[in-house]
Amino acid sequence: MTLAVEPRVAPPGAAVPRRRRHRSAVPYALIVPALVFYAVVVLYPTVAGGVYAFTDWTGRRVAPQFVGLDNFVELFSAPAARSALRNTLVIAVSTTIVQTLLGLALALALHSVLASRNVLRTLFFAPALLPPVIIGFLWQYILTPAGPLNDALEAIGLGGLTQNWLGDASVALASVIGVIIWQNAGLTMVIYLAGLQGVPAELLEAAAIDGASRWQRLRRVTIPLLIPATTIAMSLTLIGSLKLFDQVYVMTGGGPGYATETLSVVMYKEAFVSGRYGYSAAIALVLTMIVFAFAFVQLRGLRRFEVDA
Repeated sequence: MTLAVEPRVAPPGAAVPRRRRHRSAVPYALIVPALVFYAVVVLYPTVAGGVYAFTDWTGRRVAPQFVGLDNFVELFSAPAARSALRNTLVIAVSTTIVQTLLGLALALALHSVLASRNVLRTLFFAPALLPPVIIGFLWQYILTPAGPLNDALEAIGLGGLTQNWLGDASVALASVIGVIIWQNAGLTMVIYLAGLQGVPAELLEAAAIDGASRWQRLRRVTIPLLIPATTIAMSLTLIGSLKLFDQVYVMTGGGPGYATETLSVVMYKEAFVSGRYGYSAAIALVLTMIVFAFAFVQLRGLRRFEVDA
């Protein structure tokens, strides 16, 4: 005969044992410092920046005055700010499309039995590991009128294609975009290579047995299963290009004229060169809203096409 042991249940209203209260308090004691640090470093500056966007704060001890929407009206009416907004959107859209397609092409090419695929993967991914400032100085030297690129073009008989790549307003923005894609295409390639590991070989073999060509297997099987990787790659590229600052500031400083200025560069100049922190905060607020809106629309749009393997 077995005896059933009833579990101990504390009567309603009974006091919680001291040891149990101590155990339940430990996780909160570990979380609170992190929450305080996050509030001081992230939340407070974010909220304060949003408030200062509606003032004429100059960073001095004089109390800032509330100016309503004046900073935002100036942002959308000033030629420099409108040019920066246009350049930011051009860089974001073109970089996201070209870098995604190039990264996908590299991943498909190197997801094969090619003997040197690991070496090539390392070479293509290496630029993504370098700091953007180093990349900016490197390409600033390569793209100078007397730099290696123009010398190489003249050496192979294409002297007619030599340009003042960063000093000519008609090609400066395209040069900056090319450098950004060159640096980050390897990162997109790695994301797609990880996605290709999740494509079941059985599906591709079944499609081949059914008579599907290589192009049909790619379009009907591989590409749909890579939509989650595409979502990640495009989101990272879009957000990064909308916030672009380092390469542009190092390579051109926003010039010539306003040809390569982005919202981040204008925001930096207005805050730390002109001392207009209130106007700079308004630019930061608009940039944040643009990043949030583009990322939200892109995520919602791409997730509609995601399928399970």
